[in-house]
Amino acid sequence: MDELRHQHTAYRTQYTEPVSFVPAVRSDDSPYALPDDAKKRLVIDVIHDGEVIPEELLFDADGVRIPEEVFLGEYERERDWGAALLAQSLVELLGLDGFWNVEIARVVMDFGRFPGITTKDAGYQSRHAINYPFSEVLDHSQKRRILEHYYDPVSACFNEFVSSAQVSLAIHTYDTFNQSGTRRPPASVLTRCVGYQVKSEMPFGVFDPLYPDILGQFTSDRILRDRVSLTLERAGIHTEHNYPYLLPDGSVEVRSQVWSFFHITRREFEAEFPDTRTDPAFAMVWRMLLDTNLRSSDSELLRGYLHAFRRVARAMEAEYAAARKAYEEICQFVRRDDYRFVEKYRLLPERPSALAIEVRKDLLFEFDASGRPVAPKPEAARDIASVIAHALHIYFTEDCPDERVQRVFRGTPTRAARR
Repeated sequence: MDELRHQHTAYRTQYTEPVSFVPAVRSDDSPYALPDDAKKRLVIDVIHDGEVIPEELLFDADGVRIPEEVFLGEYERERDWGAALLAQSLVELLGLDGFWNVEIARVVMDFGRFPGITTKDAGYQSRHAINYPFSEVLDHSQKRRILEHYYDPVSACFNEFVSSAQVSLAIHTYDTFNQSGTRRPPASVLTRCVGYQVKSEMPFGVFDPLYPDILGQFTSDRILRDRVSLTLERAGIHTEHNYPYLLPDGSVEVRSQVWSFFHITRREFEAEFPDTRTDPAFAMVWRMLLDTNLRSSDSELLRGYLHAFRRVARAMEAEYAAARKAYEEICQFVRRDDYRFVEKYRLLPERPSALAIEVRKDLLFEFDASGRPVAPKPEAARDIASVIAHALHIYFTEDCPDERVQRVFRGTPTRAARR
């Protein structure tokens, strides 16, 4: 391990928590510091710049240490070099307390994917949470531990802060070149999943079909998306939308949108039908609808019963029949009056925005001739962060003032809200 790589890019094997809150160094004189009320509505996270490969996962099921050459190259290729550096500058300029950082290295676990294993040479859109090569060299129990000991705690943490944020901003970095050899743009803003892009509907068999397809058009307020890209362009940083790729269907941004919709749907439904709050059949359905990480076998069984007409044990038939009736009542609530609830949700001020900003790795990190990371570029990170901070400041102070709240729920529901 050469000295430079060891100094700047060596992985760690010890950690405190799989996800941590990285505090900001306050910059009181920043012109982009947000008002206090806006600070509470913005959360920034980094999920792919972790440097921890837990010690326990460096040994296979027989207790034999996995040679470093098996995973080191993938560790360096998979990591979003410079993402945490950019996030650190961004939260300082905005006056935020800090950002959330997934400590576990992406080569071990990709929190931006559904549970499962990633095979060798899997395409960008067909990956799962347990990444290659650990998906091959670890046994079943070790792979389960990755999900239970790392993925699930990160998920619980994200659920907590996503539910209270108006805007969740994920910072990523990507490679300089596409596989074809063409150079990627310096930045890209991602707000749409590949499933909706290809078929104009949410991916079949992933999330519950009650989730309205129309909500898959964007995971973010388009004013926010355009404000960020316009400000970057004005600063001379060419920025694309949803290119060179879209959000994976299992991305945090897409999952959080589905979770937020059903979270707010439950709140509104129970306000109208308070007797259902203590009904176990409704509780069973809400657990299924909110299981957007696909981690519950009980929820999977109910999905199969409702949508694939699978059998359940005879002793459970009455319980599942009651859940089916509860599900149908929730469907009627969402679809009544020509999907008026969906139209209202689309205009809801508290409807969360979740977007990802990709910045080219070479703009934030120095690489040698072979493509291996050598050293960060903190000044460049600060410059790019200042542009993004400027955009977010304009958005929160000018683009979404309180007057927008007064426009909510006005107008007539349209057929565009239909699935």
